[in-house]
Amino acid sequence: MDMPQALPTPRLQQAFLDVRDELRRSVIGQPHLIDCLLVALLADGHLLVEGAPGLAKTTVVKALAAYIEADFHRVQFTPDLLPADLTGTDVFRPQAGSFEFERGPLFHNIVLADEINRAPAKVQSALLEAMAERQITVGRSTWRLPELFMVMATQNPIEQEGTFALPEAQLDRFVMHVTIGYPDAEAELAILALAREQARRSLHPVSPVRPVLTQADVFDARDAVLAVHMAPALEEYLAQLVLATRHAEAYGAELKRWIAWGASPRGTIALDRCARAHAWLAGRDYVLPEDIHAIAHEVLRHRVLLSYEAEAEGVRSDQVIRRVLDLVPLP
Repeated sequence: MDMPQALPTPRLQQAFLDVRDELRRSVIGQPHLIDCLLVALLADGHLLVEGAPGLAKTTVVKALAAYIEADFHRVQFTPDLLPADLTGTDVFRPQAGSFEFERGPLFHNIVLADEINRAPAKVQSALLEAMAERQITVGRSTWRLPELFMVMATQNPIEQEGTFALPEAQLDRFVMHVTIGYPDAEAELAILALAREQARRSLHPVSPVRPVLTQADVFDARDAVLAVHMAPALEEYLAQLVLATRHAEAYGAELKRWIAWGASPRGTIALDRCARAHAWLAGRDYVLPEDIHAIAHEVLRHRVLLSYEAEAEGVRSDQVIRRVLDLVPLP
């Protein structure tokens, strides 16, 4: 069967591509992170980013917020953080003789949870409700969060002292887990040039960047992503990838020995949404196997839990996912 030809990129796709190009100009050396951030936005999901300090994790999400008609807030997670520091709290107003709810940072559209693993369990619980239910509860009252709501969380893999491992249930709420590394020599030189240019601009401030995408544009784009065609054979292949992480014995004793717990149905849903978003950003209205492969590691990395044997052998999640992609036959 002949593959349908890609349609001309419509205005909405072009607007997202323009944002991607602007982000790549302002944040050098992290094109994969930028692509994943846009895919997560289109998939209506949250993003977990892991990388060493100084790799522009905070810069890229702040830059994205500048191009969207959305409120942005950054929260530095620390061991003494309280749930009320995220959700808000009831404040007594003496003039009125009553309590009034003061909204916290979670009521912004895009929230950066910086070093998320430094906060204790009660804070993670409050954040989990916001991520999963799009609401927060304070006392007996429940408050809905904005319709456009996205959490980008960061983790530092170097220093683990004073950190708390995220619960598996919370990890499963992140649509993707992206790991980033240091830029290459060419990108490093480009970063130097950009830093000098930004220093010069700070001496002569200009008007702030105008948003390129409205919230209505984001919602329309999400509808368009859901309409991207995925052939039934590809849907079956996508499901088999996830099932292979749960029934690894069907693909060999080695894979079975490595995997303790496979991905949940949220992994299947995330793989579907992200593959469609990846195809849409590529200017197509249909999904290819390459779209699934492009985001499989990010979608499954935090959902496949390794066994003690795998950890003892130095096996990483990415290695297990590569083996799954090799063993599950393409349609």
